[in-house]
Amino acid sequence: MWLDVISVAMGAFFGANARYALSSWIKRRVTWDFPIATLVINLSGAFVLGLVIQLQLSFDWNLLATTGFLGAFTTFSTFKLESVQLSTDRKWGKVVLYQVVTYSAGLALVVVGMFVGSIL
Repeated sequence: MWLDVISVAMGAFFGANARYALSSWIKRRVTWDFPIATLVINLSGAFVLGLVIQLQLSFDWNLLATTGFLGAFTTFSTFKLESVQLSTDRKWGKVVLYQVVTYSAGLALVVVGMFVGSIL
């Protein structure tokens, strides 16, 4: 029980810090009026999730990587907030693009990650 809690907490610590660092890095370099940082983070997280699942790690490592690290690294709430903000600003094309790319590419990247994991 305690090992599970520690695994999730450690993964979450590193995942949240990785998300913050990557998001900050992207936002300093890309000045688009589009939530590209969240998109990159969520899509890369989808790929890594597929990879980790396919690698069939032990329960503790899987818990650390998926629930802990990827749970804190990816951000569904920020994705939804940014979608609402784009809608409020009546940027309908960007809303549709953001939603379609996030969901479709996210699912595709989980499959790609699983494929890559199967050949490792």
